[in-house]
Amino acid sequence: MTSEISTDNLITILRDTVVSLVRRDGVDLSARQLAVFLTCYLDDGAHTVRGLANQLNVSKPAITRALDRLADLDLARRKVDPADRRSVLVQRTSKGNTFLRDIKTVMNEVSKPAPAPAAERTTTRRRSAA
Repeated sequence: MTSEISTDNLITILRDTVVSLVRRDGVDLSARQLAVFLTCYLDDGAHTVRGLANQLNVSKPAITRALDRLADLDLARRKVDPADRRSVLVQRTSKGNTFLRDIKTVMNEVSKPAPAPAAERTTTRRRSAA
């Protein structure tokens, strides 16, 4: 039997994850910045400004602005491609790896089913004992 998560559950996990990230101290990214960040960290291979713009279907200046913010937060850095000096490579950072791990931890926490209220657990135990 496969366990599928419903769309309603996925959207709730997304909301609860974003709310948790916004409420805590630390990095607060826009949707575009988060999309660029996650694309760079979850998709293998070299990433360029041009490639990210094509993949996310947004303009290169929009990617540049998102990367400016990520660089300010030390979540990504840019480096000129030595093979093609017109191209800029996006590199991951250790702080970015830690932030991705934090996102995964938050998602795991919010996706766990909530414990049953104490009254329900007592009722369930009484039924089981009978």
